Amino acid sequence: TTEHQHLRYNPLRDSWVLVSAHRMKRPWAGQVEKPPEEHIPKYDPKNPLCPRNTRANGQVNPDYDSTFLFENDFPALQPDAPDPGEDQHPLFQTRAARGICKVMCFHPWSDVTLPLMKMQEIVKVVEKWVEILEELGATYPWVQIFENKGAMMGCSNPHPHCQVWASNFLPNEPALSDRCQRNYYQKHGEPLLLEYARQEAERKVWHSHSSWLIYSKKWVEWSQQVLVYIFFLMFNLYSLKPFQFTDDRSSVKNRSRCLLFMYSPTGPHLKEDNSHWQLHAHYYPPLLRSGTVKKFMVGYEMLAQEQRDLTPEQAAEKLRNLPDQHYKTRENQTMEETKEKSA
Repeated sequence: TTEHQHLRYNPLRDSWVLVSAHRMKRPWAGQVEKPPEEHIPKYDPKNPLCPRNTRANGQVNPDYDSTFLFENDFPALQPDAPDPGEDQHPLFQTRAARGICKVMCFHPWSDVTLPLMKMQEIVKVVEKWVEILEELGATYPWVQIFENKGAMMGCSNPHPHCQVWASNFLPNEPALSDRCQRNYYQKHGEPLLLEYARQEAERKVWHSHSSWLIYSKKWVEWSQQVLVYIFFLMFNLYSLKPFQFTDDRSSVKNRSRCLLFMYSPTGPHLKEDNSHWQLHAHYYPPLLRSGTVKKFMVGYEMLAQEQRDLTPEQAAEKLRNLPDQHYKTRENQTMEETKEKSA
């Protein structure tokens, strides 16, 4: 399976992925991305996410020293959007889409990311995630917490932040995941993801800890995509203690370009039995074969089905061989050691 093309089944989406590992041998004359900006200042007076700065809507940010949550100035969802009305023809259906979009800054400094933050700073981020999920989840069926990181993933601002979108509808991906997990639970009597972990962890695991398992799934679409979830059954972030997230933060390195939390549906769905769900997070590094060669989902992927060149087993091996320490931390230590020797 490392040299010849084959199909792999994705039970979370009830779909198939084409794996063609031999294509990694082909010459590359395509687009090469620029390395990420390394000289980001702690404070930029022109950055609308920094403390004390003015945003596009004219509001001035407070002089925050921890997390900072505010309404998105350019929201994709608004709570008072008008109802478009229903068309009687099945080919022209429309529905009302309402919701709330928020932005959450992790830290007042622009030159840090979650892996570079102190333990107590990360705890505050997790506590704020739980708080906003409980608040919006009391009403809305779905609350999505996600972070797009880096220009390669379309992030418009380098300041450490994530977004929170709450909607009055269950979006396509969680609806599909909910259906697949529910069907598996009804048929086999146990959560799909917990059973998958028991079956595949030994071969696919990237890193494990007392609380978390991090591994490259057998059927992921992106070359270095990984799944992160807690060992025991948990539906939502509500019961997640901050230390259970932060104790393994060293393994969630800065290689990722997108963080996406998936937890059970909220709002009216909280009254349902969610035993089929397992709290988990997806990481979607867009890389194909290096840090500057991006995987594009075009052509065959758009009109046929998902295809990947690097097998999950190969990706997991690459990840396991990387240092546990963040590369910027290693660079800083090297600089300090050099200064000490020259002193």
